[in-house]
Amino acid sequence: MKSQNQKLSIKHWAEEDRPREKMLQRGASSLSDAELIAILIGSGNHSETAVQLAQRILHTVENNLNTLGKLTIKELIAGFKGIGEAKAITIIAALELGKRRGNTDAPQRDKISCSRDAFQLLYPLLGDLPHEELWIILTNRAGKVIDKKKISQGGTGETSADIRLILKSAIQTLASGILLFHNHPSGNIAPSTHDDLLTQRLKKAAKLMDISLLDHLIIADNRYYSYADEGRMNED
Repeated sequence: MKSQNQKLSIKHWAEEDRPREKMLQRGASSLSDAELIAILIGSGNHSETAVQLAQRILHTVENNLNTLGKLTIKELIAGFKGIGEAKAITIIAALELGKRRGNTDAPQRDKISCSRDAFQLLYPLLGDLPHEELWIILTNRAGKVIDKKKISQGGTGETSADIRLILKSAIQTLASGILLFHNHPSGNIAPSTHDDLLTQRLKKAAKLMDISLLDHLIIADNRYYSYADEGRMNED
């Protein structure tokens, strides 16, 4: 029988109490500072688990990560049994990354407020192609671009569209809006019957998932046709 002073190996903890498993189940934000540090150092010492060691480290700096970040590698090694050079370097490197992230501006996403915005975003990819390609732009509720993706590639006259692939991409990125694009290598921007059918099918399918088909643009040379601009997105 284990004595009360003998630590319980981390592999014997309840799964929800293990930092790595807890992160997988609940996300990084559910972990305490000590649990995050425990993941970094990986193991404790003969008398402490990684979490207990991390808690003790934080206690010495009054649980202040900024103060922890000011400790040197030598101070971490000398001050805490179980912290060697590799673990000390890992802690300092992680804190430095956090500091740099705080000083970095979040990337600005493209925003689509009209068909011209959408055209300018995809024209460089589709404008000069000798064959047809079908693309989508996925947006959030503010009209900011989450992702753009090629769905299919065809010949000189037509490309196929798998609505399931389009919706899968939208669902995976939690998009609220879809803009559909394809090019006409012939130079004729007029939509075909096939284009009309695809627009209506995708609009109805997306609506079932509470996703809006915002527009369908046909690009040819330096021109484009917009279903939304032509008032055709409200057609049944």
